[in-house]
Amino acid sequence: AAPPADGGHPHPPAGHPAPSDRSGPPVAEDRQPVPAGGGQPDAPAPVGHHHHGPAGPASAHTRRAVFAILIPAAVATLVGLLVLWPGDRATPAAADPTERAYGEVVRVVEEPCPEGDPSVGESTEDPGGLAGWPCGTADVRVTEGAGTGQTATVELPRGPGAPGVAVGDDVVLLVLEGMVPGSVAYTITDHQRGQPMIWLVALTAAVIIGFGRWRGVSAIAGLVVSFAVLLLFVIPAILAGSSPLLVAVVGAATIMFAVLYLTHGTSVHTSVAILGTLAALVLTGLLGAGFTALTQLTGIGSEESAYLAVMQGNVDMRGLLLAGIIIGALGALDDVTVTQAMTVAELSRHPMSRRDLYRAAARVGRSHVGSAVNTLVLAYAGASLPLMLLIAAGGQDLGNLLTSEFIAEEIVRSAVGTIGLVAAVPITTVLAVLVAESRRTKAVAGT
Repeated sequence: AAPPADGGHPHPPAGHPAPSDRSGPPVAEDRQPVPAGGGQPDAPAPVGHHHHGPAGPASAHTRRAVFAILIPAAVATLVGLLVLWPGDRATPAAADPTERAYGEVVRVVEEPCPEGDPSVGESTEDPGGLAGWPCGTADVRVTEGAGTGQTATVELPRGPGAPGVAVGDDVVLLVLEGMVPGSVAYTITDHQRGQPMIWLVALTAAVIIGFGRWRGVSAIAGLVVSFAVLLLFVIPAILAGSSPLLVAVVGAATIMFAVLYLTHGTSVHTSVAILGTLAALVLTGLLGAGFTALTQLTGIGSEESAYLAVMQGNVDMRGLLLAGIIIGALGALDDVTVTQAMTVAELSRHPMSRRDLYRAAARVGRSHVGSAVNTLVLAYAGASLPLMLLIAAGGQDLGNLLTSEFIAEEIVRSAVGTIGLVAAVPITTVLAVLVAESRRTKAVAGT
């Protein structure tokens, strides 16, 4: 090592004891505990690169304790998945009475709107919301579906939410019965978005993999697993008449086990994060069940849920509300618990007592929860913003507005999810501190 600027003794290499003639008392790293039966003391832990190596290994006793809880939970999840798997019990999808085709706009002809039409500005009434929308026709070449290869003339779509079209646009057509028996007519209902969405997904995957590398690949694989569980198990099982709450619990546990181990590896620290997530999910489910019953929520607070209740009478709507609370909270819980477990693993490299380790990790957790809670609430509010605006525009009293079925559902959803999120921090931190077994922590304990 190069001599110091002040001309003193050079610093010893990391992991080696200092020269014997060094003045001053020895530091804690120099004093290694001697085994009770005599013999050589443990080799000193290297301190030069401790910030970059793997976290300290947990003891065999700790691993046994962790897996004694996780293995039964995993087995119960697998059994629940097999029992609740919809299979042939799934409700068949209702036949779609509409037929669709796809085409490309090759010509647009705008024409003056008929006299008295709200679009021309001569009428003060506009019940259909047509003002400002053009009149005319569009020629569309059908590229897929009924009449492929033909060019059809259709009316330009008008009204709120109607797609504006231009030459070259790829559109979705609704096939109608023509004026002549046996003929077909079309109307434009939407734009084709498949190709732009594929490019967006590809760009997102490239960004994740570019930054996360192999960890990014495993994260994308975990996302695929999450969607597979939701689309192949959760939704069909609920439509088949199974308890939405039970299906959500099993589905969330399946996603949690698969995604966390796939993304973060099968370490004891990941297992601690899973334990913390499980505990927080149980608390979230219990609070959700209690407060939905206490506030007498029916789960039918929006037009979508009301339509679903009519079309699928076998679905427990209150249970569906609870299922949404649990699945919605899962993503935020995974984020918090993994962060806390890994934070403790990194902090355990430094010489500190378990109490100090908990306090240091808890400070990180408080900062994380502060932002995560805000994210969770804003996510719920953003998803329901149009309906909230519609209700608020009705001029209702604020108290009546906040206690209405739909708004009350969102408040209960946000509040219960927030409590579970906050509780996940101390639970996971305590568990992670209990399994932290770094050599430096043991060295401090022995001084």
